[in-house]
Amino acid sequence: MKNSFKLISILVVLGIIFSGFSTAFAQKAPSVSQYSTPIEYQKATGKRIAVFQEAPQLTELVKSGKILPVKERLPKEPLVIVPVEEVGRYGGTWRRAAIGIADASIIETKLTAEGLVRTNPDGSKIVPNLAKRWEISRDGRVYTFYLREGLRWSDGEPFTADDITFWFNDIISNKELTPITPAWLTTAGKPVSVEKVDKYVVRFTFQQPNGVFLWQLSYDGIYNKPFAPAHYLKQFHPSYVSKEELGKKAKEAGFNFWYQLFSNKNSWQNTEKPTINAWMVSRITSTQVICERNPYYWKVDTAGNQLPYIDKIVMDIVQDAEILNMRATAGELDMQERHIYLSNYTLFMENREKGNYRVLKWTTASGADPMLYVNQTVQDPVLRKIFQDVRFRQALSLAINREEINKLFYFGLGKPRQASLISQSPYYDPEWEKTYAEYDLERANKLLDEMGLKKGPDGFRLRPDGKTLAITLEFTAFPGATTADVIALIAKYWEKLGIKVAVKQIDRSLWETRYSGNQLEASAWSLDKSLNPLLNITWFVLVGSQQWAPAWGTWIATGGKSGMEPPADIKRISQLWEKAKTTTNSDIRDRYLKEIFNIHKKNLWMIGTVGELPQILIVKNNFRNVPEGLISDDSLFSPANAHPEQFFIKE
Repeated sequence: MKNSFKLISILVVLGIIFSGFSTAFAQKAPSVSQYSTPIEYQKATGKRIAVFQEAPQLTELVKSGKILPVKERLPKEPLVIVPVEEVGRYGGTWRRAAIGIADASIIETKLTAEGLVRTNPDGSKIVPNLAKRWEISRDGRVYTFYLREGLRWSDGEPFTADDITFWFNDIISNKELTPITPAWLTTAGKPVSVEKVDKYVVRFTFQQPNGVFLWQLSYDGIYNKPFAPAHYLKQFHPSYVSKEELGKKAKEAGFNFWYQLFSNKNSWQNTEKPTINAWMVSRITSTQVICERNPYYWKVDTAGNQLPYIDKIVMDIVQDAEILNMRATAGELDMQERHIYLSNYTLFMENREKGNYRVLKWTTASGADPMLYVNQTVQDPVLRKIFQDVRFRQALSLAINREEINKLFYFGLGKPRQASLISQSPYYDPEWEKTYAEYDLERANKLLDEMGLKKGPDGFRLRPDGKTLAITLEFTAFPGATTADVIALIAKYWEKLGIKVAVKQIDRSLWETRYSGNQLEASAWSLDKSLNPLLNITWFVLVGSQQWAPAWGTWIATGGKSGMEPPADIKRISQLWEKAKTTTNSDIRDRYLKEIFNIHKKNLWMIGTVGELPQILIVKNNFRNVPEGLISDDSLFSPANAHPEQFFIKE
């Protein structure tokens, strides 16, 4: 994350910002909606979809015999999308930018978000997707999903229950591919069983009731899709190919083991792998990722037009977020929200006419941007003891001038707050939001004095071993409003407490290696996923290695076989989450969740700054059907919650 464009004049900026935002947030713009089948659409509206149409480029392929006619390519009951503004037109290329090849992987998630089920645009309920409907047993143990008959992969092969059982039996249950069963597929430490009922019906059976499975399927089941193209991947799996042949294939591809080859072939970067997404990855170079329309996509609009409208997505690979923002300002991107910084709002507004774009605003579901933390399992035993003292974390929080950060960097549009669930969350706690969130440097210093951390002659505090109390705060680029300037200011706040802080901005791949290896002392991220914790609760429940306590999470995930044993409060949180998962009574579940959040409120493992910020979108004037005012969050896979398949370019 590079420094964003410098703020030229705070007073001028504030005037422009407030005038630009005052009416925008008051508007209630239409949002995208859907119907599970054309029959449901007809029952609700009285309108019948009698004929299906396709993109002109596909008509040519049909004529040449390369693909099936549109009626045969679609399932018997395609999902119906209601466009935001109007029925779109086919054609065009959607220009975006990504910071590195890995950043372009959002084609599998945040530009598509295709799972068995998904959430509606605001994350308040579960809606059908690949599964047109489902049934849940009374005891909450058995989930039966009914797939759309006639679904096809992008290569035209049928999508059936076999693709789901292959995923479970041959990927999830294979210890070389999946050493540890994902927590969302277990209850009480025991994995789910998955069985094929018939060609288009599949059943998930848990050992105990699982009251949150649909929610987890709408999040974890997007990042880790519960299906795979069996007809393609079987050729790389030892259950279907001899070890000798598979070993030869692996060596020819430059791998030592079969599972390395399989993972490579199962990657989003493999352009040969079939997909069910609206666009398929067709070409990857060092400078671009190109995705083209999936001719077998299974959604239509209200006029019977097979989606998507847009022919192609081209993601240019840029060096950093600063360059990306410059290109957005110049009007070189058609629709971009990822890595678009709020701090550049005035530049975006000033260049709207020249760049021929409009500036839209969504609301982030970030409880803090940035969220700071000191690693509770840091390798240095002296620092670890300091970091694990709640008074130290309370002092760090009290030393942050949130009002100043909000005014200097976010134009007063954010909400100074502790790292907690946002006010739109059903679990919002106003007391938690304010806990140790006031600016009180005197009180912060007293807390450190109480800990016995005395100041040396140079003004910096001393550790119990006599060394200077120094922290290295390493961070990397992450989606949100945070810039390097914000992190630098926070470091200055902490130095006023007598803590020596070294700030390092590092490459994301290096940061991920250091974080997962428990090598970071302190870091920052956006506290996203703070709207509905049922979708993803990993900020608050250590179901695996988590940023603020990697070794505790590892200990829990491995049943104590590795990692570092956590304190009683962390163990209690794990117990509460298991209870919350295994009850079908939502009131009882919510009581367990509130106890989890109260433990966080007491311990302050994550430190907030400013949250609930606007998310800026740069959208070309002819790029249509992009709604205003949605919630933007990782748990909703934004902008996929706007259904990009119904975006179109209006000529």
